[in-house]
Amino acid sequence: MQHIDSGSTLRNFKLTISYDGRQFHGWQIQNNAMTVQEAFQTALSKIIGDDFDLKGCSRTDSGVHANMYCISLKTSHPIADVRLKAALNRWLPLSIAVLDCEEADIDFHARYSCTSKEYIYKIWNTEVRNPFLDGYALHYRYKLDEDMLNSAAQAYVGTHDFTSFCTLDSREKGDMTRTVKAFSVTREGNLVTMKVEADGFLYNMVRIMVGTLLRIQQGKIPVDGIAGIIEKKDRKFAGPTAQPCGLYLNRVNYD
Repeated sequence: MQHIDSGSTLRNFKLTISYDGRQFHGWQIQNNAMTVQEAFQTALSKIIGDDFDLKGCSRTDSGVHANMYCISLKTSHPIADVRLKAALNRWLPLSIAVLDCEEADIDFHARYSCTSKEYIYKIWNTEVRNPFLDGYALHYRYKLDEDMLNSAAQAYVGTHDFTSFCTLDSREKGDMTRTVKAFSVTREGNLVTMKVEADGFLYNMVRIMVGTLLRIQQGKIPVDGIAGIIEKKDRKFAGPTAQPCGLYLNRVNYD
């Protein structure tokens, strides 16, 4: 149970971490599954006790990775930022690393202070699977035309209601409008990378965007079909939800 000692001066840390998501059921604490937040809180309690309150920048799904993930940590403990970083890296599992730790303004919030996030999705695109990318990229054995998909994906860019690209559940209520700032599809050898930046993302939004592009490659959705799918505001018109293994939270931007 987290609590803050109200009798001491409150401090706020901004922590930047990265993690391998394979063994975790996302960030947020769950009753019956190991999450990144639980692992982080367990390590933190060994260092400063239970005098803390932490917030994550995003809810990531099971099996999704993070090259950059931000946490805001409020505590009245006097520990120095360099010591906190070193101690966390000692106690955290090897699948999580603290890249940076610094004191932040007391009003800083990892999620609500964020101005945009960037995700990447990796696809190993050749007939033979790569054993070193198992769990880290989707293996897609059929032809991918990255230039055609990059062109088709530009229909995502702009401010739209992305209801068609969201798995609706209790987490998604209210305004489904998001502004996608950029979307690219590039290739380096057999590795195809889809990259998207937006001011926010709905539940499963990136994975459905990827699944829709794969349906376009398969000829099951027209090359110019994305705009029409957006207009329909209906999940059943978009492609399937791509597997989580290829998805990475790549960058979190703040003012």
